[in-house]
Amino acid sequence: MGSFDEALRSLAADLLDTLRAAPGIGITAPHVGILQRLVVLQLDAGAAARVYVNPRIVWTSEERIRHREGSISMPGVAEEIERHARVHVRYQDLSGTEQIEEADGLLAVCHQHESDQLDGIFWIDRLSRLKRERAIKRYEKQRRGVS
Repeated sequence: MGSFDEALRSLAADLLDTLRAAPGIGITAPHVGILQRLVVLQLDAGAAARVYVNPRIVWTSEERIRHREGSISMPGVAEEIERHARVHVRYQDLSGTEQIEEADGLLAVCHQHESDQLDGIFWIDRLSRLKRERAIKRYEKQRRGVS
């Protein structure tokens, strides 16, 4: 990311508005067609939003957990995905200061989900072929209004 300026802060605010309207708990700039490594997370409505610029997962635990995941890009469809139980994420805040965050549970899952998104990996790519095809069919049915 080049400049840590008002344009970046404005993009982060726009992403948060989009996230809340969706509704969801995580969003990346590529979700809205902007190819920047920017992530906004808000795990629950009462919590402060967290902004991560240029995030990179730098450590993962051997222990794994399963969590139900979905996406604001594919609302109404969710499946269990296996992820690392704990991660360390190196990122910059909106002022450009480098930070490291240790995360576990849902926050660790979100970091991995959004990092995948930044790297062009959609969450359903983590499913078996059969589960992926079923998820896509459910989503298409839902979009057509077929029950």
